[in-house]
Amino acid sequence: MLKILLVHNSYRHAGGEDAVFEQERRLLERAGHDVIVYHRSNHEIATLTILERFTVAKRAVWATDTRRDFAQLLARENPDLVHVHNTFVMISPSIYSACREQNVPVVQTIHNFRLLCPAATFFRNGRVCEECVEHSLWRSVYHGCYRDSRSATATVALMLAWHRHSRTWTEMVDCYIALTEFSRDKFVAAGLPADKIVVKPNFVDPDPGPREHGGEYALFVGRLSEEKGLQTLLEAWEQLPKHYALKIAGDGPERKALENRVHCSGLSAITFCGYLSRQDVMTAVKRARFLVLPSECYENFPMSIAESFACGTPVVCSRLGAMQEIVTDNRTGIHFTPGRAEDLAEKVRWAWNNPERMTEMGEQARLHFESKYTAAMNYELLMQIYQRARTTVHV
Repeated sequence: MLKILLVHNSYRHAGGEDAVFEQERRLLERAGHDVIVYHRSNHEIATLTILERFTVAKRAVWATDTRRDFAQLLARENPDLVHVHNTFVMISPSIYSACREQNVPVVQTIHNFRLLCPAATFFRNGRVCEECVEHSLWRSVYHGCYRDSRSATATVALMLAWHRHSRTWTEMVDCYIALTEFSRDKFVAAGLPADKIVVKPNFVDPDPGPREHGGEYALFVGRLSEEKGLQTLLEAWEQLPKHYALKIAGDGPERKALENRVHCSGLSAITFCGYLSRQDVMTAVKRARFLVLPSECYENFPMSIAESFACGTPVVCSRLGAMQEIVTDNRTGIHFTPGRAEDLAEKVRWAWNNPERMTEMGEQARLHFESKYTAAMNYELLMQIYQRARTTVHV
């Protein structure tokens, strides 16, 4: 058994990264490993004094206090390996040098595109944007991509540039975990060492089990924000028969605008469910005809797809990024052209009127889950990655 130090900095709004971190922690503990957790939260920023808040930008690049505390933790616990999920903002990449100093192997899961894009999404002004890869990180500062603020974006860009120059990303991480081949290809093209990036998808635990019959409505689950394509979803629903029921589960900055549009358009078949617990999400997915994922950004590995597959529910999704890799068109779901409401409406209409074919796709989705996204399969892959990182020789 291994002694593993897990590292995670949670954001102010909980999301998929937090869920994956907790799932992997429980998985490792259940297998008998000695798991130590180093966790910080961006909620801490609210507790800082005015003077301390001025140092947040600096600590995003290098947090001296965190590095000191982390070095002491490494010396005290002597872990076999450190597995990092997120360091932004309170932890900072300073911990990598502490690991290298004490010769502790490092594994890093790449949950988003932050290493390449300060906004972490490759999305700007309603479209995919890769200007920071094609040109320079400073394009993001000009556009104010992170939190619509040039100063905040400059902090993130400086952090990325500093650690690129210091070769933190290329030399101080022994193995990266990319969630899809699409994601891996993006990072390799941007300069991360190809031999250090391994693909290991997210997983669903506990297994909710397959549904027993087809559902009653279409379902969206996720954050209600611009890049998720919800305006396209509503535009498509405006073109569909009034009895096509749609449930929208989740919350976010666009919720009020979306609710206003639904009210003004008289779309009485659309229901906003708000935030749902995991158990309630699983219940909703099992009762759905299909999950609809209209994202207009690349995504990385939407947990909603894996959860839908686990329930035996097919997925209608954008033909874009990781989504088109995870969902096989006409086998585990249906693709549509991202941002094209007419195409989405056409695919939804077909799916609604062909329940037997969609049931078959749901059965294929469940088989796909059983072969790729179970806890047992994930544990096996994770152990292989840990072994790979531990055999790395630091020169």
